[in-house]
Amino acid sequence: MPRQVVGLISDTHGLVRPQIVRVFDGVSRILHAGDVGGAAVLRALEAIAPVDAVFGNVDDADDPALARERVVTIEGVTIHVSHGHELGGPTPELVLARYAGDVVMFGHTHRAVLARTNDRIAVNPGAAGPRRFDIQPSVALLTIDGGTPSVRIISLT
Repeated sequence: MPRQVVGLISDTHGLVRPQIVRVFDGVSRILHAGDVGGAAVLRALEAIAPVDAVFGNVDDADDPALARERVVTIEGVTIHVSHGHELGGPTPELVLARYAGDVVMFGHTHRAVLARTNDRIAVNPGAAGPRRFDIQPSVALLTIDGGTPSVRIISLT
């Protein structure tokens, strides 16, 4: 199986930072976990790679470009994407208990988190959009090599 690298992003809130183009250079796909903030964000990300996005609590749930959740399989690895607001305060434990998938991706909290339980990964890439609170903007890269996923959080500062 060929090695695949997927860009993971969330909570852009209408802002695509210039660093994202560099960090996501060469990714085969981008998964966006909601609070996109408009079609311009999706267009900018589509210029890098194909995008699968879900809506967050600040997005229009009727936008045909955004789904409530997405399940994507890449090189035999199943990835579940949702914003997380549907769970109230999403945590790795909550998303892993609620959703199936080898990798479960969420956003909403704006805090980057990576947790592994048995052979499953829960990841929140953090907020890539405007800075809020004391949180550093970030994204993540999901590498799938030989059917094995690994995730790395990348600061945008």
